[in-house]
Amino acid sequence: MQSSRLEMALAEGALVLPPEGRIAVYRPQAGDDLSALPRERVVVLTGFRPDHDAFRAAGYAVDPAPPYAAALVCLPRARDHARALLAEAAAAVVPGGPVVVDGQKTDGIDPTLKDLRARVALGETLSKAHGKLAVFPAGPGLEDWAARPRPVEGGFVTRPGVFSADGADRGSALLAAALPAKLGPKVVDLGAGWGYLSAAVLARECVKRLDLVEAEADALACARDNITDPRAQFHWADATGFRPASLVETVVMNPPFHTTRAADPGLGAAFIAAARRMLAPDGVLWLVANRHLPYDAALTEHFLTVEDIGGDAAFRLIRAAKPRRATR
Repeated sequence: MQSSRLEMALAEGALVLPPEGRIAVYRPQAGDDLSALPRERVVVLTGFRPDHDAFRAAGYAVDPAPPYAAALVCLPRARDHARALLAEAAAAVVPGGPVVVDGQKTDGIDPTLKDLRARVALGETLSKAHGKLAVFPAGPGLEDWAARPRPVEGGFVTRPGVFSADGADRGSALLAAALPAKLGPKVVDLGAGWGYLSAAVLARECVKRLDLVEAEADALACARDNITDPRAQFHWADATGFRPASLVETVVMNPPFHTTRAADPGLGAAFIAAARRMLAPDGVLWLVANRHLPYDAALTEHFLTVEDIGGDAAFRLIRAAKPRRATR
């Protein structure tokens, strides 16, 4: 879908690429077709580790620094995140270079284009495949959209685009309150986000090491700001494939269940499987999950003991113990 709009913009002259220089592509998702752009000039910029790794494996550059000759912003759903990326692109591209904004209607492209039109010289809007694309010249006008730390209750900071950027989500708060006074000495927080659950874990002196595992670079950067305890170790990694240095006694998690707008219970199930692989034989998983998510099969597949320990109308709190040994 995105590739068809890019091809149309190039064919109709709505987008004219400079003859040389790097082309930054912000936040594409694994599987997105970027073949309309010259591969040897493309730099993929994404803080989501699975997407970063997928494009790097496909041969794309993933880390050259600005300035860039042009940029394509693949619009994320969160408005503040979208604005921050557009401000970043407008500042990173050489003045006057083309900045392309592309997105689906369901992800808010229409209000974003309306807001841009009031601030920059936005070109013709092209519509195709349930989405829209437009181009504007890099330069001033979006400075107040730039990402800035956001203080939230509890003395934490977050950033635009991270999960629960306005404060601790209800599920994490419930789990933090339900954790026992004593946890194992080695703990992993899978999908640690900006560090709310990790702070609760580190309030316990019995914890000797905590691995915070988070796939979103911006969220992990917030966690580094929020957690200064020397027992904490930070990992920009896909939680479903992470392996700690040694087996641990405790895993805590509030796993994501969206990769797109539709719920994906398979993602949470993959987190549960990952927890089993990293737990010692007597290890315990502490999990919070939305009640509508069908995790019971995954839990009983990977743990001998599974019990509900509380929650509310929307969330389940679960303790799963004695991870099953992997079958050969």
